[in-house]
Amino acid sequence: MRYLHLIMVLAVCCSYSLADDKLPTEDDYYTITRLPVPDGVVLEAGGIELMSDGKLYASSRRGDIYAVTNPFAKYPAEMKFTKYAGGLHEVLGLAERDGWLYVTQRCEMSRIKDTNQDGRADLFETVCDEWDINGDYHEYAFGSKFDKQGNSWVVLCLTGSFSSAVPYRGWCVRVSADGKMTPTCSGIRSPGGIGMNAAGDMFYTDNQGPWNGTCALKHLKPGSFQGHPGGFRWFELTDAIGDKPTEPKSGSRMMVEAKRIPQLEPPAVYFPYKKMGQSASGIAYDRSGGKFGPFQNQMFVGDQTFSTVMRVSMEKVKGHYQGACFPFKSGIASGTLSLLSTKDGPMFVGSTNRGWGSRGNKPFGLERLDWTGKVPFEIHEMRAKPDGFEFTFTKPIDPKSAQAVAEYDVKTYCYIYQASYGSPEVDHTQPTITKVVVAPDGMSLRVTLDKVVEGHVHEFHLNGVRSKAGVPLLHKEAYYTLNYIPE
Repeated sequence: MRYLHLIMVLAVCCSYSLADDKLPTEDDYYTITRLPVPDGVVLEAGGIELMSDGKLYASSRRGDIYAVTNPFAKYPAEMKFTKYAGGLHEVLGLAERDGWLYVTQRCEMSRIKDTNQDGRADLFETVCDEWDINGDYHEYAFGSKFDKQGNSWVVLCLTGSFSSAVPYRGWCVRVSADGKMTPTCSGIRSPGGIGMNAAGDMFYTDNQGPWNGTCALKHLKPGSFQGHPGGFRWFELTDAIGDKPTEPKSGSRMMVEAKRIPQLEPPAVYFPYKKMGQSASGIAYDRSGGKFGPFQNQMFVGDQTFSTVMRVSMEKVKGHYQGACFPFKSGIASGTLSLLSTKDGPMFVGSTNRGWGSRGNKPFGLERLDWTGKVPFEIHEMRAKPDGFEFTFTKPIDPKSAQAVAEYDVKTYCYIYQASYGSPEVDHTQPTITKVVVAPDGMSLRVTLDKVVEGHVHEFHLNGVRSKAGVPLLHKEAYYTLNYIPE
């Protein structure tokens, strides 16, 4: 009997192993193609743009720009890299307008063009240089694509984590088509990227540090204060966004201070530290109209340390953006830095591990994510309700599995809003699920909690939920930043 029992145990273990091997992975839905960066080229791709000539342009943090011919080719050997420009200063933003390539450098916004059609830029013009630099390594400048009014938005990193040594460091500014700079938001710390959502509103990622408990996606609402007071001194140079905000109280909580300081715009989405990532970076929204899978119009955000692309769904509650983040794609060759969504479907990813290291072990990379045409079983969106949350899915769910309340893992927490570096998760609560209701079509479920907590991240693990075909979620985690409770 002892041997029979051992055989049965081994058989059960093997059956679970076989079943696990058959479960789909991220690669079944999204593949990675590495573009063939030539030997000797150090392409830490801080900016990416697909120009009207059909070529993909990628900027190096070392000041070069390369053009990639045939970037959508199935095989990398069919692509070709050529150097388009050089001698620039750490380019972290590319955008096309009227045949010009607009370039956000550390020191200015420029525009460049190839006038004699030899494949190399030969005309370089300064568009705007109204912000300053002083040589500190931290003074990055990330530039956006053009908004509906034709402005490019630039987020200017502080001189260091704590200070602003020269004008407009720690600010977001807008640059108009004629080169005029308009100060737009204060409170920036250390951006990792900037981009707009499908509605045309602008967002940036800020990273854990002083006054930033963890990395976050933040809405650049004109006139807002984004949380770090290090650049307050430059209110003396402009009245473009009104009076200087009240100084925040170190050791407080974000939503306590947001009620006290009218200009303070709380982060739309927190990325829980070492759960979702450690260095939030580039931003793009899916503009493909369904050619990139079931997430059209949703936002994607990179993480440099984890070498991943994350996914975000947001909504407006009481006039403010907030929402949830989900894992999406791992395995980027180096540390994810820049993202570009295309109307043709694929997403391009630029990466580097310079300075901070990354899970991806390559020093840099330029890659393309392609949808295979298969729809993954995922949480599609997570929406706040007065007494809980609604989850929508990419495929119908099995109602019985969704009703297994014991299989859910739910917790809440927030971060200390403080002048010192970062914050642990604090003020934990453990809500109780009181009800789960599955929609008749199986495409959504409503989870009611005994209590939701304003200002807290609500972390869910939907461990037991299965599709009607019996497949578990590809990613079970969801993190919703509940700044405001809907009525």
